[in-house]
Amino acid sequence: MITLTHYLVLSAILFSIGLVGVIRRKNLLLLFFSTEIMLNAVNIGFAAISKFYGDLTGQMFSFFIIAVAASEVAVGLGLLVLWYKRNGTIDLESMQEMKG
Repeated sequence: MITLTHYLVLSAILFSIGLVGVIRRKNLLLLFFSTEIMLNAVNIGFAAISKFYGDLTGQMFSFFIIAVAASEVAVGLGLLVLWYKRNGTIDLESMQEMKG
């Protein structure tokens, strides 16, 4: 039997993996992927708690988080393509050396 604790532990593990990815990555594309993993971990937690309490509020929050994540990816990837066309790399070190 899978309980609420199992879902919350899975959510915590996924969030930790995403957090390590955000802290350690030098590539901007992998930074976006790590952020998505963190957002999906939060969605799992919201949906599990919502199911446990029999309330749809957590599932509604998850739906809005998915919508915000989709718009974040669309804008972020657009900016990433422009950055790659201009500089030829998507490493974060190149962004720290921006010239005016």
